[in-house]
Amino acid sequence: MSLTYECGLITGASAGLGEEFARQLALFLQKVVLVARRRDRLEKLATELEASGIDVRVIAADLSSSEERERLAREVEQAGWTVDLLVNNAGLGDYGDFAGSEWARNQAMLQVNIEALTHLTHLFLPGMVAAQRGGIINVSSLASKLPIPDFAVYAATKAYVSSFSEALRLEVRELGIEVVAVCPGPVKTEFGSVAIRQENDSREPGGRAAFYVEKAKVVSDALRSLARGRPRIYPGLQVTLVAAGISLLPMALLRLIMGSRPRRQKLLE
Repeated sequence: MSLTYECGLITGASAGLGEEFARQLALFLQKVVLVARRRDRLEKLATELEASGIDVRVIAADLSSSEERERLAREVEQAGWTVDLLVNNAGLGDYGDFAGSEWARNQAMLQVNIEALTHLTHLFLPGMVAAQRGGIINVSSLASKLPIPDFAVYAATKAYVSSFSEALRLEVRELGIEVVAVCPGPVKTEFGSVAIRQENDSREPGGRAAFYVEKAKVVSDALRSLARGRPRIYPGLQVTLVAAGISLLPMALLRLIMGSRPRRQKLLE
C-alpha cells in the first residue's frame, strides 16, 4: 500500500475507528491533526504518535457547532498546515424507536453525521483542489443500505454519507482527489454502548458476533481502498457478502425482512 499524503485531519480521534486511523496513518503522514471533544484522550494519543516522529496537533472541538468547525479550520490555517487527507470519522447513534427518542439527540446526530461531515469537506476541499491532490475518507455504514427500525435516523444519515461521497468523487476524481466511503458492519468500539438509551441495557445494536470486524481491519481496508482509488468499501468478507445480497433485493422484500426483525422494545420486555 502506498499513500503519499503529508497532513491528515481525523475527526472522532479520541477512541474507536478514529484512534485507529491515527495510529495507522502515522506510518505514512508527516503531520496529523486530531479532533474530538475529549482533549485528555487526544493528548494521550498525541504523545504516543509523536514518539514515532510525526508532528501532531490536538484540537478539541464540538463538531455539532458550525462555529467550532470554523474555529478548527482557522487553527489549522494559522498553524501553517495544509490538510491533504481528511478523515470524516466522527459520528453519533441512537438505538430505539423514533417516537420515544429525544429531539436533542436526533439533532446532534444530524449535525455531526451529516452537517459536520459536509461542512468540514467544504472547508478543506478547496485547498486540495488548488493543489490538485488530496484524499477524503468518509465513514459511512452498512446501515446506509437499509431502512432500520429503531435505528432510523442513524441509518438515514449514513445513506446521505454514502450518496454524498459517490457524487463528490465524480466531481473531483479528475483533479487528483480520491474520495472513499467506508461502510463497516458492527465494530467493537464505544459506539454501541453510547448509542443505547438505558444504562442497564446490555443489548447493543449490531447483530450477531460473527459479523463483527476488528477496527484495525476496517481502517486498513479503508486505507487500501483509498490508495487503489476505490469508491466504496465494506470491510470484512461477511459484510461484503451481505452488502452484495442487499443490493440484489427489491425494496418490497427489504421492507418485509426489516419489518420482521426483532425490535428493541420487544427485546426489553
